[in-house]
Amino acid sequence: MMTISGIIVVLGTIYCLIKRYETRLVLFTSGMLLSIIGGAPFNVFKSFSAAMHETKLFESIIAVMGFALVLKYTECDKHLINLLVKPLRKAGSLLIPATVLVIFFINISITSSSGCSAAVGAILIPLMLAAGIHPAIAGAVVYAGTYGAMFNPGYPQNAIIESVSNTDTVTIVGNHFWPLLACGVIGAISLWIYAKIKGEDKGYVMPPGIIDESADFKVNLWQAVVPLIPIVILVLGQMNIVPLFKPFSISHAMIVGVICAFAVTRRDVQTISKEFWKGAGNAFGHIFGIIICALIFVDGLKTVGIIQQLIGLMISNPEIAKVSAGVGPFFLGIMSGSGDAAAVAFNKAVTIHAASFGIDPASMGSVVAIAGALGRTMSPVAGGMIICASLAGTTPMETAKRNAPGMIIATIVLTISMLYF
Repeated sequence: MMTISGIIVVLGTIYCLIKRYETRLVLFTSGMLLSIIGGAPFNVFKSFSAAMHETKLFESIIAVMGFALVLKYTECDKHLINLLVKPLRKAGSLLIPATVLVIFFINISITSSSGCSAAVGAILIPLMLAAGIHPAIAGAVVYAGTYGAMFNPGYPQNAIIESVSNTDTVTIVGNHFWPLLACGVIGAISLWIYAKIKGEDKGYVMPPGIIDESADFKVNLWQAVVPLIPIVILVLGQMNIVPLFKPFSISHAMIVGVICAFAVTRRDVQTISKEFWKGAGNAFGHIFGIIICALIFVDGLKTVGIIQQLIGLMISNPEIAKVSAGVGPFFLGIMSGSGDAAAVAFNKAVTIHAASFGIDPASMGSVVAIAGALGRTMSPVAGGMIICASLAGTTPMETAKRNAPGMIIATIVLTISMLYF
């Protein structure tokens, strides 16, 4: 009975999100109802407190949003957009798949999906909007590329696969290289086709004041470069091309960007400080507020036992291991907004026995990890999805549903190519 009631609440949550009711209210209320159904009504308060301590994610988000407001005040974003808007328009709808694949490879070095979404999305989403791409597509494009981290041998999920398969991480990455690349291409092309069919690949008009194509406006190249500085620092550092940048986190790179914005424009430093912290406050109230409520909702799912039951179903039915290796983590990724928990549980409990099912452990482990990532890439409660939607000025549900067709097809292709051939 508890499980059935929980499923009804989940369906009601999806309905309310599709109808565009206030996201934070819907997720918080649903989480509270699930906690009550699960017999632990006070869990919602514990979940709230726990979510407030997600300091690592919080640090990245407030720094990115603070930097974004500084760029607006100094007009550095305006100079970059006006510098690139003409060539971007010439690229047309091909900008959509190209951007997905660019982010796919940036994510190899900036491996956090939420961190990559925040750092790269703050720059690329406004550029896509300037090129006329619909906001929901622009947000989806950025998040659709955030599972490229599986190409990185040092990525934690690859280390988990190594531990359960007795295979080194370089061999693991080589084993899933082509299927993973195929998933990225499928996601990119799917979004492109969706945008073409819906007419969302062109026609969007940015608010006045951002694009200035008058003869009086001259692009300042120094100002245009400033928005790109944090991304360059992060990529060069994480790829160890410039060892000096290796210790820099996303927030540190954003602060360097703020300093560069002041150095280039010499705008009032007090106002720059105010704008940065105004952006930080907006990030907490809007983006992080939604993430907090999403985490409360996920904890509610755990309270009624839905997530544990799904994981248990996969683990207790090894005879359907091939199907459940892809489908199970995929759906758990959608529901929880994270593919990691289900992937780790499945790999540690089932993948270690893969050889007895006649399945290569490394292949099964890769399918589990990648399928979980594909699921959260179309989850409206994923932190990175919430960030991308907020940067684009739309809702997480609108962004998520545009990624859905590509992620579903990619999961099917991944499972068949790695476990059936």
